[in-house]
Amino acid sequence: MKKIEHGLEMLMFNSRWLLAPFYLGLVAAIFMLLVKFTQEFWHVATHTLGGSESEVILAILTLVDMSLVASLLLIIIFSGYENFVSKIDTAGHEDRPEWMGKVNFSGLKLKLIASIVAISAIELLKAFVNINSVGIPSDPGTWTVADKHLAWKICIHLVLVTSGVLFALMDKITESVKHGKPG
Repeated sequence: MKKIEHGLEMLMFNSRWLLAPFYLGLVAAIFMLLVKFTQEFWHVATHTLGGSESEVILAILTLVDMSLVASLLLIIIFSGYENFVSKIDTAGHEDRPEWMGKVNFSGLKLKLIASIVAISAIELLKAFVNINSVGIPSDPGTWTVADKHLAWKICIHLVLVTSGVLFALMDKITESVKHGKPG
């Protein structure tokens, strides 16, 4: 019976390697994002002189947005792989990020929500920069489709910010309970 138990435990322990293809897929997603980033960069570079200031700002915000998503994917790849699959043996490498190997699941959640909030903020900023092309209704009592979209973006952003604050608060309370300190 002990051999069956040990075999079952080893099977479950080794099943962590089933996650490796997911992380490889995320690496491929970063490459796909790089292709789109390059396309957008080329578009911005070739249309900078002919475009308006707000168009250039919107395009640059799109580049920042893509950069944040790629960074988020990298954090998920490194942290997820190290937390759930295996340690990445780059301890002696001079370019190894300082946070690598130190981000636990709780830290990963906070980094994830912070990145999502930042991406949401950029999307909201793009909507505000683009507000002149949408126009302001002459009758404040009427809501256009664009007004509703902007209102939804604001609501979603506020929900994400609130979620991030609640996640951080829950982690703080959990840490305090672990160490026997009051919240």
